[in-house]
Amino acid sequence: MELSQRLTQKRAAKEPFPISILSLTVGAFAIGMTEFVIMGLLPNVATDLHVSISAAGQLITMYALGVAIGAPILTMLTQQIPQKRLLCLLMILFIVGNVISVFAPSYAVLMGARVITALTHGTFFGVGAVIASNLVPPNKRAGAVSIMMAGLTIANIIGVPLGTFIGQNMGWRASFGAIAIMGVIALAGILIFIPKIKQEQTASIVQQLAALARPKLLVFLLICALGNAGLFAVFTYITPLLTQVTGFAEHSVTWILVLFGCGVTLGNIVGGKLADWKLMPAILGLYVSISVILAILTFTIHSPIAAVVTIFLWGAGSFAVMPGLQVRIMSLAKAAPALASTSSHSAGNLGNAVGAFIGGWVITHLSLNALPWVGAVLVGLALTLGLATYMSERKTAN
Repeated sequence: MELSQRLTQKRAAKEPFPISILSLTVGAFAIGMTEFVIMGLLPNVATDLHVSISAAGQLITMYALGVAIGAPILTMLTQQIPQKRLLCLLMILFIVGNVISVFAPSYAVLMGARVITALTHGTFFGVGAVIASNLVPPNKRAGAVSIMMAGLTIANIIGVPLGTFIGQNMGWRASFGAIAIMGVIALAGILIFIPKIKQEQTASIVQQLAALARPKLLVFLLICALGNAGLFAVFTYITPLLTQVTGFAEHSVTWILVLFGCGVTLGNIVGGKLADWKLMPAILGLYVSISVILAILTFTIHSPIAAVVTIFLWGAGSFAVMPGLQVRIMSLAKAAPALASTSSHSAGNLGNAVGAFIGGWVITHLSLNALPWVGAVLVGLALTLGLATYMSERKTAN
């Protein structure tokens, strides 16, 4: 019996991830493009729609708020819809939002289109993570989630530069047209490759909210927000850091960000494997690494070569922790895994906004040079909470 169990586990370990997960990766890639490409097109959008750069910047803020606030609400309202059908509906809504962006006659219409696509963001990743983890054996759940999430990280390396290039040469509307086409490809992949998963009896909205209100789950959502705050307190201002402190020319920053994106993608895949091996030790160990790397960046930011190496490692560590954190959050809300997964994206986006705000405050009241160690402190707070929770669990188990 034991021998047969071992053979089954070995076969499961050797089996490749199903191709169906790649259709989720394509969807994640398209969503990553629509979230981040606007950053490179703000001047073009502002000029064309006759608004200021700061007003155009609100298109980014409203998107983040749409993910943070709207996505959990949409997830609860759609919880009775079978998961495959829901993914298809989300991609159709995503395509519609981007098509409206292509033809938006005014700033207000474009803002509305951004909010529509933001609603699909968190719910797609929430439901997608549940589907991905159900398509593989339990010991490969974090790895499956990391493959889906890789679409988001690859979007930063390839999709955003490509979308920015299209927008700068063919007009910003063409960028959203290209994203809509990516959405159509993702929709086709979901229709063809994602199997119909037998849906367990869904919990009521009250039951889902009760599952989400568990203290331990709320602690992990706070850990997620603090970790992201540490990332974005520094990453939001990476260009002035590299140009004003390290001394790089502005055109070199693009290539450093591409390298950062390569680190992010590598870290995402490795982090999934580590989390499948030992979930909580992997999460805690990675937070220790990120804190240390950010503290080191305080000193290496003054040396071009050392800064680039540190930034690569920082990108790898920062995203390596995410698949494990996602799986941990889903496992803490068995009655509402999709809502919990979506809420982790909401917490992450709130962390992004808080981190950017803290980073701005640090630059005003301290200095640019202080950003890395402040980021290290924020990640250290996430680590402290995670460690306290883990030790409490170990004590209860004994």
